[in-house]
Amino acid sequence: MSAIVSADHVIAVANGAVALLSGVSSVAGVINPGLGLPKGAPITAGVDFYARAYAVRAVPLSAVALVMLAAGGSAGLAALLTVLGLAQVGDSVLGVMRRHLGMSVGAGVCALVHLVSAWWIASH
Repeated sequence: MSAIVSADHVIAVANGAVALLSGVSSVAGVINPGLGLPKGAPITAGVDFYARAYAVRAVPLSAVALVMLAAGGSAGLAALLTVLGLAQVGDSVLGVMRRHLGMSVGAGVCALVHLVSAWWIASH
């Protein structure tokens, strides 16, 4: 039995995985605000605030993305993926500024997935 994988399926799975990763990592950051800090760095009120502010954005966006991707329609999906991609570009830039390789590369890859997918949906 052979399966044909469509571009729509790849887009749904890849973006669903990225959205889930973003949402789950933001919750992990609220539970452990020092998660993204260098070992031994102090967890200040500012770090705790940033972790919570990130989750306030990431959790609802991730949930909306997962629902839209599961529904299978494309109406509005390119716009949502563009917003998600641009948010990840911002996260990647913050990672570069902090010299945090995982954040800069991870968010950069997530941005690429979202933005290439948005382009694909809009152009096909």
